[in-house]
Amino acid sequence: MTDALPPRGCPAAEPAEDGYFRKGCNPLAETGRSKLQNQRAALNQQILRAVRMRAGAENLLRATTNNKVREQVLLELSFVNSDLQILKEELEGLNISVEVYQNTEETFTIPLVPLGLKETKEVDFTLPLKDFILEHYSEDGSEYEDEIADLMDLRQACRTPSRDEAGIEMLISYFLQLGYVENRFFPPTRHMGVLFTWYDSFTGVPVCQQNLLLEKASILFNIGALYTQIGTRCNRQTQAGLENAVDAFQRAAGVLSYLKETFTHTPSYDMSPAMLNVLVKMMLAQAQECVFEQIGLPGIRNEFFTLVKMTQEVAKVGEVYMLVNTAMNQEPVKENIPYSWSKLAQIKSDHYKALAHYFIATILCDHELQSGDDEDQQEKALSQLYDYMPEGLMILTILKDKVQRKQLGKAHLRKAIVYHEEALRVCGLCKKLRNIDVLQEVLTAAHKRSLLKYAQQETEDDFLSLIQAPDILPKTEHKIETIAPQFSKVKVKDFFHRLGPLTVFSAKQRWTAPRTIRIHHEAGELGFSLKGGSPVQIHCLDPVCSAASMGLKEGDYIVSVGGVDCKWLGVNEVLEKFKSVGEQPMEIEVISCQDTAASMHSKCATYSVGMQKTYSLICLAMEEDKIDQTKKAPLKLPFLSWGTKNRQKAASTLCLPSAVAGSSQIKKKLSPFTLLNTESSLY
Repeated sequence: MTDALPPRGCPAAEPAEDGYFRKGCNPLAETGRSKLQNQRAALNQQILRAVRMRAGAENLLRATTNNKVREQVLLELSFVNSDLQILKEELEGLNISVEVYQNTEETFTIPLVPLGLKETKEVDFTLPLKDFILEHYSEDGSEYEDEIADLMDLRQACRTPSRDEAGIEMLISYFLQLGYVENRFFPPTRHMGVLFTWYDSFTGVPVCQQNLLLEKASILFNIGALYTQIGTRCNRQTQAGLENAVDAFQRAAGVLSYLKETFTHTPSYDMSPAMLNVLVKMMLAQAQECVFEQIGLPGIRNEFFTLVKMTQEVAKVGEVYMLVNTAMNQEPVKENIPYSWSKLAQIKSDHYKALAHYFIATILCDHELQSGDDEDQQEKALSQLYDYMPEGLMILTILKDKVQRKQLGKAHLRKAIVYHEEALRVCGLCKKLRNIDVLQEVLTAAHKRSLLKYAQQETEDDFLSLIQAPDILPKTEHKIETIAPQFSKVKVKDFFHRLGPLTVFSAKQRWTAPRTIRIHHEAGELGFSLKGGSPVQIHCLDPVCSAASMGLKEGDYIVSVGGVDCKWLGVNEVLEKFKSVGEQPMEIEVISCQDTAASMHSKCATYSVGMQKTYSLICLAMEEDKIDQTKKAPLKLPFLSWGTKNRQKAASTLCLPSAVAGSSQIKKKLSPFTLLNTESSLY
């Protein structure tokens, strides 16, 4: 996203109008969001330089024994660490710049928190893919330059997605395209020499791997992040806008949950299981908040049963934000989650709990039991709000006794005021949050409303107001759940479909180079039959026919007939080509499948330029300690491996069995992702 701003004098909208850019991408859009991403990219580069300096200083400190040099290095380290802390605070400032992502309409609502997109460096697929096509598929790689260019253009476009459904569709299409690329070009036995670099969304620290799964996981993270940005952009003053916001946050939670369950041992803090778990909870809490706003959008009638419903709904919002705040303050998430996010979750929890107590106080103070009211229904509704009642009080007595109603109502108002004051106090202590004007206005207005309601009640002797307001039971009629990503709705075509059907022509399979066989019709017979789908195979080969004498083998795949590619042709189409030449000799090209050795590297390393140990590195170190003790090296999981829940299902469609020459074949279900080479070079 480093070049999202147009040059001087270049209108941003003009290229998008003439269709120059891919749908779902506009890198020249000069918006607040693009400027924010540019600042994020610049900070990432500064953090990278500072981390490299710290790594070099730490290496020198370990290597030298000169006390004077050690003192100078320690002094330099203190400066570098302070610079890193400042840069981290600046990055946190970008993460809490929520006003940039909100709807442009003037609203009087608490801002929602979006996720920033992960930044990446450019990747050049040209030479590795062309070399692999020549070596593995025995075809001229230069004939696939257009396909490689399309792949690189799509990846570049994914760095600047538009904040709408078109941007989501583009990211999903690249994610699906990576599945084809992985099976076509990334064999399980070696690296392709393609280095993927992605920056942590919270710390700015880069992670580099030659593992395509890092690319896929990062794209999934950005899909979830883009959904959060779409949700915060929705107009929360309309029913349709709130419905879209709820849907967007549920989908964001679904994508992040899918990422957590599918890709394990991720090398980046922002994609660690603990962090993703917190982000999923935060997105569902924001969806619950939008549901409450949706219910109250037409206005909240000062009516007994309406206020009971609103009390339970808003108490539910306060509860989910309390759980989010608790999760944010747990290790190891606490170290890397933006401080202002944690405080905002605490503020929202206190604010919505205060609203719940205000609503129930309104019920008690404004609605006395009348002769025509349904006493049983009111008693039942009010009893659902409490888990317990203060000693000496009963629901029916409270409904009938005016004095007890007033006392309990004022107790709830006092508790509401306490929560409001706590929310304002926390907001004032956080530098980032107290600069958000609309947040201050919403909290102050709610606080004043509770104070006014309390002042309107009749004065009583304080010694008689000893009732403590009980906690309110949260309840919602609108259950919020994650919406799993629906990748099947996005149709993509394999860029490299000319290589042949993926079930046969994949990186896991190896073949001989194409051999030319000259076929002569013998008494109208070919000497063999055909079977299979695309491509067709030689079947029932007559060992004494002329084709067999020229090197044709049982099970060979026919890839060309008369110079025409036929990898995608079925049996009938190939037979038609044979018949079209009559009795004349014909040349076909065939390939033979070879056994592949499933030799696997068992170790994986991540380039993190001096960053503190990640979740993955800690796991790796623990495994190495076990190896030293037992002297037996068990199979290690890669940093990014397919979840165990999906292994059996994935193996049936994507994993092809392989055998090691000279060893007994062991039938075992393996995931296609665990077969990927997981060894990454350290730079």
